[in-house]
Amino acid sequence: MSERNSQLYFQNLFGESPCSDLIQRRLNNFRKGICRVEVSAQLVSAKPFIAIQAQQRQGFAKMLSIIVSTLTIITQMALSHVIRMHVASNITHDLIRGAVLELIASAEMCGTCFELVIIADNYGVGAYAVYLFFMTIWWGQSWGPATACPYSLLEDYVESGSDPKEVATKVAAQVVGGIASFRWVKKLWVMELAATHVGRGVDACSADLQVPVLYGFLIELLLTCACRLVSRGLGELEPKYASSIESFFATSMVVLAFNYSGGYFNPVLATGLKWGCRGHTHFEHVVVYWAGSILGSMVSMKLWSIGSVKQTLLRPFQTKPVKEEKTD
Repeated sequence: MSERNSQLYFQNLFGESPCSDLIQRRLNNFRKGICRVEVSAQLVSAKPFIAIQAQQRQGFAKMLSIIVSTLTIITQMALSHVIRMHVASNITHDLIRGAVLELIASAEMCGTCFELVIIADNYGVGAYAVYLFFMTIWWGQSWGPATACPYSLLEDYVESGSDPKEVATKVAAQVVGGIASFRWVKKLWVMELAATHVGRGVDACSADLQVPVLYGFLIELLLTCACRLVSRGLGELEPKYASSIESFFATSMVVLAFNYSGGYFNPVLATGLKWGCRGHTHFEHVVVYWAGSILGSMVSMKLWSIGSVKQTLLRPFQTKPVKEEKTD
């Protein structure tokens, strides 16, 4: 029965009376209830589709963000390499050239690692490790004499007696480069080219030290010592893929310490990324990331200078001489 026919039917049956008005109101309420049920049913049936669309948009945003982060890292490394080549060929003064190269290397390392933190936070430690592995190989090939690491310069001073003024100047350049790197990274993040950059362009940060200061100090000391011993061993053995092996070991140690001290093993890197962050004082930062890693480096030098220790470390990897068979 149509709406018009139903109205005429009830009017003929009851006439123009208050009762007919009541029936009319009930009919209207009934029709509204049917509409609400139909709309609710449509919304319920559309929920899976809406959820799928939201997941697709989220997946696209994550894919776009990892592309932006990758391009950010590659761009910084490429620009640093071009500037480094220009400096190496145009600055003739040894000390100035060395200090500028250290500044560039430290700025590149910290600037790219800022973006690497974005990758770790959004894509996990596994993605972080893959990027760090290849970046470490690139740095070993691109930096030349620069190290971006204070204890490497201190090792040269102890072992070969390099000029203390040169060491101090280069270390200062490293620190300046590491701290200055956030200035352009912050400007890049404020642009919010990727979803993962939103809210990152602020000065507030949290420390990576998740254990007591003494434990953090020991972690940085022991794992820095291990990395330096492996590096010295590879330099002695000279295997075919030495840079890849060293990068793999160093990355593994970083992942091992990631949730405890952050796994920096480099005072300049830790200072560039985490100086002044909430979670530790300046003194605690110096103890863990400067004293810890530098002492670890010095311990590795001492262990390497002990002949029995050195041979014990190298023996499993040395090729055994082939015995010549006696012939009659």
